Amino acid sequence: MKFAAIETSTEWCSVALWRDGELRAVERRAPNRHSDLALPMLEALLKESNMKIDQLEAVAFGAGPGAFTGLRIACGLAQGLAFARGLPLLGVSTLEAMADEAGAPRVVACLDARMGEVYYSALEKQGERWREIVPVQCVAPQALRVPAGDWIGVGNGFAAYGNMGLSRVFAEVHPGAAAVARLAAPRFAAGEGVDAAQAAPLYVRDKVAFTQEELARR
Repeated sequence: MKFAAIETSTEWCSVALWRDGELRAVERRAPNRHSDLALPMLEALLKESNMKIDQLEAVAFGAGPGAFTGLRIACGLAQGLAFARGLPLLGVSTLEAMADEAGAPRVVACLDARMGEVYYSALEKQGERWREIVPVQCVAPQALRVPAGDWIGVGNGFAAYGNMGLSRVFAEVHPGAAAVARLAAPRFAAGEGVDAAQAAPLYVRDKVAFTQEELARR
C-alpha cells in the first residue's frame, strides 16, 4: 500500500511516505509555517521516491490533541489530498504517535496545552497497537495520574511542568509523521480508513485562550 502521512500538531512540521512497507519521512522545526511547508515537503518525498501524487492510495494525519491551528492544517491538507482522489483518510492520535517514538512498552504521553493545562494519556503497547490505560484528557498538571508500574514520560508537557511523578522523562520526544504512518499502516490494512468528509481533528479541549476578564484575575 502507498500512503502519505502529515503531522503538524506541535512546532514540528513533518510528512512521511509509506510505500509497501518502506518508510521515508522528513521534518522541520518551523513554528507557524506548517501550511507553507507541508505540501512542498511531501512533493519532495514523492520525487525522491519516484512517485506521483496520483499513486497514493490513502492519507493519514496527526488528529490531535495539540495546537488548534496545527490540527486544522493537518486535517485540512489530508482532506484535500484524499477528497480530490476519493482516497480513505485516517486520523491517528498524536499521543499514540509520541508513545510509538518512545521505544518503551508503557508510556505517559504529555503535551503542553497552554493555559496551565496538559493533554495526556497513559498508553501500553499490545502487539502492533497501543491501548489507552488512562484515556486522553486535558487537566491541570497536578491532576495528572500515573498508573502503577514502570512507566516513562514523553513530551513537552514535562518540559513545561516538570516530571509530575515520573522518574524517567524524555521531554524532547514529539509526534511525527513517521510514527503516524507506522501506526496507520496496520489500520489501513484492516480497512479502517474513512471518507474524507468524515475526518475531524481531536481537540479534547474547545477553549483556545483566556478572555480578558480571566487574564485580569490571574
